[in-house]
Amino acid sequence: MNLRTPVTLVLAAATVLGLAACRDSRTDSATAGGTDHVRIMVGGIDKVIYLPAKLADQLGYFKEQGITVDLATQQAGVNAENSLISGDVQAVVGFYDHTIDLQTKGKCLESVVQLANIPGEVEMVSPTKAGEIRSAADFKGRKLGVTDLGSSTDFLTQYLGQQHGLKAGTDYTEVKAGAGSTFVASLENGQIDAGMTTDPTVAQLVSTGKGKVLLDMRTEAGAKAALGGLYPASSLYMSCDYVKAHKPVVQKLANALVKTLKFISSHSGAEIAAKMPADYAGSDKALYEKAVGDTKSMFNSDGKMPSAGAENVLTVLSQFSPNVKGKKDSVRLTETYTTEFVDQASA
Repeated sequence: MNLRTPVTLVLAAATVLGLAACRDSRTDSATAGGTDHVRIMVGGIDKVIYLPAKLADQLGYFKEQGITVDLATQQAGVNAENSLISGDVQAVVGFYDHTIDLQTKGKCLESVVQLANIPGEVEMVSPTKAGEIRSAADFKGRKLGVTDLGSSTDFLTQYLGQQHGLKAGTDYTEVKAGAGSTFVASLENGQIDAGMTTDPTVAQLVSTGKGKVLLDMRTEAGAKAALGGLYPASSLYMSCDYVKAHKPVVQKLANALVKTLKFISSHSGAEIAAKMPADYAGSDKALYEKAVGDTKSMFNSDGKMPSAGAENVLTVLSQFSPNVKGKKDSVRLTETYTTEFVDQASA
């Protein structure tokens, strides 16, 4: 036993080192071939509000930077956020407001590329309820669809209701309606009276007469009217520790996405739609082109976070979010985003 003990210890140590190496390869950004490799979770990859992620891949901009990007998808941003926290992915394309919400829970996430300064969300109402629900003031007693509880559509819905003295769970009911076909079915079948969604679902509902626009946050004017200012939304965010440890990788991602934003700003909805996977358009190519065209103005062209917009997101969350309410002054807003990488990309 004494003779075998050193051998056993050596083997055990080798096993531990081997397992550590496996764990490192799971979270490290470099593959054995030397190409940087990143896994990104998108909070609904076929939603137009998150289009830059897939478009960058389709245009070959990630590859151009010498980086391999695996894009995965979750139906709601809150689920994408959970994938990042658990270490399954290194980044998320989702709403910036999650970085503030999670900071109050002791977690540090930061937006490294701010894709849009407004939400791009639309509050849709069932045609049978359109005469009764004419604004957020009429949410009382209604069933309102959100992608998921804890999602950004949940945050925004609660804020809109709160502006009229209404509280979720007491004055109205929030229903997990998902996105795309599940949202359409929920509205059509009466499971919800109204709800928040994005293009191309909005375009589908309007074109078929299955839904009517109640509040439109696809434009800067509409977002300011509903939310009192800019509300930076779609972004690429990562853990602060990852950003510090992998700056060259983050810079490559920023380079690719800023170039993609410039492509969006200089091309039509039809030209952008033509670069996306054919199945994103479904059976109606023209409708998808319209959806992209109606939404593309939400994207900025440089990936930079407007500081006043970040302040407004904090103001909105602090009015209703149990995690942020009463903690506004303790939130370190400058730790929730950085312009370091987009500044370099633009340079």
